[in-house]
Amino acid sequence: MASNGYASHNGTPNGANRIPSGDGVRYTHRQKVLTVEEALPLTPFTSIVPFNSDIIPIPSVGLKSSVSLYKSKEDRNEAWNTLASFNVEAIDPQKTSRRIQQTLDDLKELLKPDGMTQFKFKTTPKISSRPELDDPPIPRLTELAQRVYNQTSMNYTCPSPDQRNQRTASGSSGRQAQRTPSMPKPVQSQSQRSASNHESFNHNSAIRAQPNVKHTSQTATPPRISPASSKPSSAIQIVIPSIPQNFKREEYTPSKSLEKSKVKHLPQPPRPSPHAPILPPIVPPPRTLSQPIVKPPAQHLARPPSQIPKSKSPIIPASSSFVVQIPAQPIQKPSPSIKPSSQPPNSVQPQAQTHTQPPVSTTLPPSGSNPSLSVIIPDLPPTFNPQDYEAVPDSPGTPQHSSRKRRRSEVDGYEEVLTIDQREKADAAARNLQFYLQEIFEAEDRLAFDNNSSNHLIFSTNEGISLTSVAQAKIEGLLQKIISMGRFAQAPLDELLRLQKLSDPALKDAESVDVKVDDSMGAYEATSWLERVAQADTGLKAARTSLRLMSGGREEKQLYSEDVIQSALNVFKNVMDNCVVPIVEMRSSAAAFKVLSAEKKIIINLLAQCRRVLSLLASIVGSVELSETVVNALEYLTSRLMFVENAPVERESVLGIAKFDSLRVVAMDVLAQIFLFHPSQRQDIFDGILTSLEKLPVAKQSARQFRLAEGGSVQHVSALIMRLVQTSTSWLDDSKERRRNKALEALNIEDDNSDVKPNGIAAPGDHFTIKSESRAEQQHVTAINELRDFTLPLKNTAQQNANYAVIFIVDRAMKSTKSGDAPYQRLFELFLDDFIACLGSPDWPAAELLLRLLMYKMVALAQGDKTPAPAKNMALEVLGKMGAGISELTSQVRKDALSIESTDSIAVDLVKFAEDSLKKSVASSELVSWSHGPYRVSLEFLNDRLSTDPQLQSAIGFFITAWAEKTTKTYEDIKDDEDDTPHIKKAYGRLAYRLRMMIADKQWLSTEYSFDSINPALARLAYSITLLNSDFYDGFPRILTILLAAMASDGATVRSKSLKSIMQVLDTDPTIFDRYPAVKERIIGCSRDSSSLVRDSALTLIGKCISSRPAAEGELIPSVLARVDDPVPNIRKRAMKLSKEIYLRNSDQELRSAIADSLLHRVADADENVQELARQTIEEVWMSPFYQAISKNDLSTQFKLSMADQVALMVKTVQRRGTIGTVLDKVLHTMLAKDLKGTTLKFLVCKSMVATMFETIIDNTAEEGSEAPSARDALQVLMIFAKANAKLFTPEQVQLLQPFAANVGTSDDLAVFRAVVVIFRHVLPHLSKVHNSFLAAVRKDLIVTITRVNQAILDDVIACLWIISSVLEDISNLTMIVLSTLQNIDKIRKLDLNDAKQTDAVRKLSRLLVICGICGKHCDFDTKADLFRSKFPAWKGDSVSKLMADTFAPLTNPSQPHEVRKGALEAIGMVCQSWPKNFSSANIYTAFQEVFREKETALEGVILRAFKDFLFLEEKRSEAGNEGLPGAAADPNAVLAIMGGGQGDGIAIGIAQRFLADIIRISLATHDDQALLATEVIGSIARQGLVHPKECGPTLIALETSPNSKIADIAVKEHGALHEKHETILEKEYMRAVQLAYSYQRDVVQDTHGAIVNPGSPFKSKLYLMIDVLKISKIKNRKKFFETLCSRIDFDPAKIKYSEVPNHLQFSQFIIENMAFFDYVSTDELLGAINGMEKVVAATGTGIAHAIETEIFQIGLDQPSQVDENGQSHAIQKPIDQNRLVLLTAASMMLSSLWSARTYLRRLYGLNTKRPENKGKAASKDVNKTPSKVAFVTGDKFWEENIATMAALDSEESMMKQCRTFVELLNFDQDFKVAAEGDDEAERTRLSTPSDDEGDSTPGPGGSGGGRKRKAASTPGGRKKRARSSSVPKGRSRPKGTGKRASVEKSDNEDGW
Repeated sequence: MASNGYASHNGTPNGANRIPSGDGVRYTHRQKVLTVEEALPLTPFTSIVPFNSDIIPIPSVGLKSSVSLYKSKEDRNEAWNTLASFNVEAIDPQKTSRRIQQTLDDLKELLKPDGMTQFKFKTTPKISSRPELDDPPIPRLTELAQRVYNQTSMNYTCPSPDQRNQRTASGSSGRQAQRTPSMPKPVQSQSQRSASNHESFNHNSAIRAQPNVKHTSQTATPPRISPASSKPSSAIQIVIPSIPQNFKREEYTPSKSLEKSKVKHLPQPPRPSPHAPILPPIVPPPRTLSQPIVKPPAQHLARPPSQIPKSKSPIIPASSSFVVQIPAQPIQKPSPSIKPSSQPPNSVQPQAQTHTQPPVSTTLPPSGSNPSLSVIIPDLPPTFNPQDYEAVPDSPGTPQHSSRKRRRSEVDGYEEVLTIDQREKADAAARNLQFYLQEIFEAEDRLAFDNNSSNHLIFSTNEGISLTSVAQAKIEGLLQKIISMGRFAQAPLDELLRLQKLSDPALKDAESVDVKVDDSMGAYEATSWLERVAQADTGLKAARTSLRLMSGGREEKQLYSEDVIQSALNVFKNVMDNCVVPIVEMRSSAAAFKVLSAEKKIIINLLAQCRRVLSLLASIVGSVELSETVVNALEYLTSRLMFVENAPVERESVLGIAKFDSLRVVAMDVLAQIFLFHPSQRQDIFDGILTSLEKLPVAKQSARQFRLAEGGSVQHVSALIMRLVQTSTSWLDDSKERRRNKALEALNIEDDNSDVKPNGIAAPGDHFTIKSESRAEQQHVTAINELRDFTLPLKNTAQQNANYAVIFIVDRAMKSTKSGDAPYQRLFELFLDDFIACLGSPDWPAAELLLRLLMYKMVALAQGDKTPAPAKNMALEVLGKMGAGISELTSQVRKDALSIESTDSIAVDLVKFAEDSLKKSVASSELVSWSHGPYRVSLEFLNDRLSTDPQLQSAIGFFITAWAEKTTKTYEDIKDDEDDTPHIKKAYGRLAYRLRMMIADKQWLSTEYSFDSINPALARLAYSITLLNSDFYDGFPRILTILLAAMASDGATVRSKSLKSIMQVLDTDPTIFDRYPAVKERIIGCSRDSSSLVRDSALTLIGKCISSRPAAEGELIPSVLARVDDPVPNIRKRAMKLSKEIYLRNSDQELRSAIADSLLHRVADADENVQELARQTIEEVWMSPFYQAISKNDLSTQFKLSMADQVALMVKTVQRRGTIGTVLDKVLHTMLAKDLKGTTLKFLVCKSMVATMFETIIDNTAEEGSEAPSARDALQVLMIFAKANAKLFTPEQVQLLQPFAANVGTSDDLAVFRAVVVIFRHVLPHLSKVHNSFLAAVRKDLIVTITRVNQAILDDVIACLWIISSVLEDISNLTMIVLSTLQNIDKIRKLDLNDAKQTDAVRKLSRLLVICGICGKHCDFDTKADLFRSKFPAWKGDSVSKLMADTFAPLTNPSQPHEVRKGALEAIGMVCQSWPKNFSSANIYTAFQEVFREKETALEGVILRAFKDFLFLEEKRSEAGNEGLPGAAADPNAVLAIMGGGQGDGIAIGIAQRFLADIIRISLATHDDQALLATEVIGSIARQGLVHPKECGPTLIALETSPNSKIADIAVKEHGALHEKHETILEKEYMRAVQLAYSYQRDVVQDTHGAIVNPGSPFKSKLYLMIDVLKISKIKNRKKFFETLCSRIDFDPAKIKYSEVPNHLQFSQFIIENMAFFDYVSTDELLGAINGMEKVVAATGTGIAHAIETEIFQIGLDQPSQVDENGQSHAIQKPIDQNRLVLLTAASMMLSSLWSARTYLRRLYGLNTKRPENKGKAASKDVNKTPSKVAFVTGDKFWEENIATMAALDSEESMMKQCRTFVELLNFDQDFKVAAEGDDEAERTRLSTPSDDEGDSTPGPGGSGGGRKRKAASTPGGRKKRARSSSVPKGRSRPKGTGKRASVEKSDNEDGW
């Protein structure tokens, strides 16, 4: 068995020195001379097609030259003569002429390796063993050639004869092993090292030029000389000279003593391997005194034993002389002393020698017949001092903490060679493969001999004999192993071809196997299907075997059959298209889902086979020249796999999501390989990917399935795009392509692909002058320029590809919406998020480039003046996300820099880099530094992981290109005036050379340097540092500037979007708020914006700023509190929630008070949700903190202090605004309601608060100047608590208030007095007679104040007095007061009060009326009727209230003074509140009617207030009976109070019936407080159902349009309640309500526009509240309402009065504008409204246009004409009737405006106007779905056009222009043509709803002008088809039941609206 693992064939192996082991006869057979066809695959010109003799001369065996270089024989002789003369001159070296020297210099320059092309010739494959060739003849060189050879360092060598052909050790002729680069070089034996000089000379003469070999051992072998002699190196370079002709061995015999002294220090080489090459011995010449002495460098001498490599057998190159590099001067730097004991066994101890000593050589004794090379190292001179020599590093600038320069070994390679164990494994792998192949071939032979024989290896198919599935799997594994071991090149070609042939039948068979999956597949079908799947599985394994043979790197073309590749691809395509993809796309609803799920294991195995086949295809894309057909098919298949729809969840997938996604990853590898090695396909790959993006899922969860190494996931397509961009920077060696193109040009063959050059870059070395680091140091400018020239095309290619993808995605996203059918905008968001997620990952450096290009694109859009609003908003959103990504990167770098605690030099340097980068103070030279820069650390981290993740190769290439770009840019920034500038520039030169080499050779870095593993955290920090210095990061200030500028934009949506973008940035890095003060100012400004959208965004942003930066809270809180009163409910609620958070975080009383004040005012908000939130918030901040302590009865000091602070806060809050008391009263009433949960705890907390106020405030008067609350303020709060619940007070606390009741003086005293009286009024009823003395004292104090207080306080005083008198059961005091008051009133009313002298009497009477009226309101004096009858004999009644009303009634007469009448009406109203029967007295209601007839506003207000108070009390009585009405007289007849049995029920109905018309008149007359009062009365009437709903319904709808928000809120609330209860009744009144609303707007608001215009806010319909109420109705009703609205616009010019035209125009404008800005709930009703508009224009417009043409423009056939003097006929222009012109213009104005509204609605909701294209589509859509608006379509254009249209009546010129425009609209407007022709078609295609069946539609007639003709289509439901007409119809039919078209004022009750 040979060393390569294969048995010997064809004879017996030879022994040593190629001598057979038999008879000793030597074979002399020579190897066969190859033909051109046989030799062509072995040459570098393999790819040249066609092979032409003009390109490569055909060699002719036996001739010296196949093609002569000379034109004639004379030229040839002349050349030979010149050469002969050179040879004569070159014989004597001492007499070298100038001519010969110049010639030698020129030849040496030509032979420099820097300018020579390197050829790598392959060896002939060893198909079978043959006798070896004899030794080749030794050529004899001429004198000139010898001198050229001696003075030239040759780099190109071929193997020596002994290296080329080796014999096996067994003595028989064996198969020859072809050595691969990964195999170890042969090692010389000890016996080979000793030989005679003569033998050495013979062997040296036969040696050809050998490859350069590096050496590390200095004991026996010299190191290899470097091609670049100028490169500094620590290795000793020795060149062995040629042996002179006069050489005699006897002169160079070493002494035995010296030999013995030296041999013991030399290492003993290992025993030679039987397969090792036999090298001839070489003995160096003697050293003369003039020759330098070899001195080992200090670096090698000082190296510890563990670092000294083991000695290996050398391979000596043929050289001309010894060359020893010694420093010119000793380096004065001390080095550690070297002890002999520390030397390794193979080291040489230097010995002091003098130059006068004779030369001494060291040789080893001969050993057998194996001569070897002996190297003599002379002794060191006595002056040698090791300290004079410094260890020079291998490579300047190499970091000691990072990668290290690799050390060369004696063999031509690096130290990483195969170990003995690895060689044994390789041999075993080769043997296993051969044994299994023999077994397979034997089985094949047996089957061929006996067809009936069967085995587990071979089986018969339809296509022939093939390997079984088991055999395929095993052989593929064996092939993979031998390839990985580097022995595949030794496998016999014939056996491999035979194996490939055995795989073909299974491949062919699987190409056509039917594995199609059917959704309806059952168990029976699945059985046969599984058999076919097994056949396909075998085919896939056969494909793996065939492709594996191609992936081994063999050079034989026979292995690379394109048919086999195509077959493998066909099998893969068949399985994927018919089996795998349908199963992946199958969902659980399919019938076959369960059947296939049961066979999941088999299908997953099939998928795994497909994945492996695809992986092998990826591996051969770059190594095999594939045809364009194969490449295109492979590209199509893999691209399609990227967009196969996988299941969103695991339960919906047969295979599982991850299983198929792993195939996508392999598909990405294939596409990347095609993209790299086939540049012509790059455009197609990108186009295929980008145009298929819409197939991707847009749900984030299902879209992102590609797992990142750092965690997280992105889309596969995102990863693919980044990888393709990264691959664009990979350099592709296109030398073959360039040679092919050159050959084609020479042959004048046109080829479409001849101009394809992958990157437009020549191969490295073609034109670069920098070939070494030393030259790069010296010529750093050139090195930088060459690096720039080399990388610029790569960078540009990557940038172009990235820009292409960016532009495509952005352009598609700009043309789509998030909710549209095309998902590009949502996909764009996914891509953006993916790129940002990959930004900090060193695995995806292309993310920065893509984001940078996106940033440039978005900046251009955001700053463009003509950029549409949608695109600008998208740009702002994208910039916001980018800014957030940059901020997050900054924040992460700060955290990483702080978290790193390692003292490692890498960590220290990186932390310093991070700090400097954040400060923008990092030095450019340090940033790109090779030794310790972040680029180097990141690159080594990637390179270290390359073996486990091959896709990182693209990332490495991209990253190196980025490094190179940064290097070339920063080189220009070097300052020449600094001390270290030369050093920096040299470092740049070295770096440029290294970067260029790394790009040109992917293995250069790992070959030249070794690495230490980099901590992932450090690598991430290093890469983040590079990002901090990237162009994308530098764009952050510009992004922020754009976002801040957008916050002041004119568009509200733009401002809002900019705020949200700023919010994203602040979320990731809150420090921006401090570093950029302008951000805070702009946010505060936006919080006051006119647009609610902007204010809402600003408020949200303020909340985030406060939470992240609490220090800025003080500046932002005022903006938050201002938004608590915002007009928009949602903003108010957001501000309230934010205020609550601020309140709980702060303890400042002033701030808390301000927040509480804002919150309390929201309790009275019009929005119920806001009210509830306000009440809940107040409870949480004021009550909840004390619940726990109260429940535990905790009365600790801390609790008391907290309660005192809370009480003080409440007092301070009430003190802020006077209206706060009413609000707080409502809050407390709600919280203390009996039916609420937790009322007990709330009651106890409130009770404790009351007690605390008495203890801390009432009993302890605050000192002057103290901040403590005063008693006055505390009493105001106590009054509120008393109103809420009187049980909160104790008798003792109430008694403390008595002193305040007796003190009535200043205004402050009055406030205190009133508070005390109110407290008494509510608390005293709960006191018992035990406190009689206290009650009597209080009554005494209060009685004296009756004449001294105003009416408001008097009301409380009288009520309090009545309560005290009732408790004391003594009302005599009040009886006497009322009796006296009535007597005085009766006395004064008899006077002439109109007399000016009676002013005092009038004033006194007014005061008496107030006192008496209040007493009648609160007191019941019927028990004292006898006393009153005694004083008023004429009165015979029983009710004192009736006596009061009758006394007051005469004073309401119009003859009385206004003040008296007002006082009398107020007194009557107060009495009637408690005694409502008086409202029905004739004298009372007639007095009221007289006031309403007079329309006296002030008096009407008094009556309305009385009605309001009474009706409100009635509502309370109906809700809770007569309870809770302190002081009111009880009605003994009110047995069924709640059911309406009280005395007030009939009175309220009477009031509504008598006075509702006047109340409505008052409400619609103005929008001031009087109208608000009337509206409140109407609302109460509507709530109680006192009148029919249609009586007050239209009024409420009209009042909804009031500019007074309070009126509108009351109206819409009551309207909604009525609509819910009486929809059927009320819907008939809606058209009357619209008419009433128009009149209200025209007369009161004085604005007939139908929309509300607020700057910065969108247009809003004035009837929007009515539409909101209608939303609870059915779609049918709303559609009918819209159609009726359209019909009210239409009119007949022949019937309308001229005077009605302006009014009708304004009414039409009101309706049209309302319809344009309605908020449509469903698509069906929207289409109904648009259809109604189109019907009106189509039906009426045609006739109007015809009338305008004939009457105004006088166009017609019967137009009269006259003939002039020239005989020309001219039409006679008739005078235009101005009235007719006005009528027709008005009609055209209305129809034009209506058409504009229709067009606007279609644009706003994105409805297609081309109806014929939409046939059948409506049925597939859900018409009940809310229509979505197109983003950023505003009504500005429609509004402006409508205003211009409605101004057409201003002049005759404008009227003519309007008429002309209208005629053109109907004649030429394409939208109108489509609408006119599609009315009936739309009726058929639109979904039928109940409203569609009511009446016939009105089709438009045919017109006279072009474009007005329309087809008469049949209508659904058997409707009659209307005849086509070319003339204007005289009449138009109407829908049944609609009646005649009338004026605006007609009633629509007959049609339901």
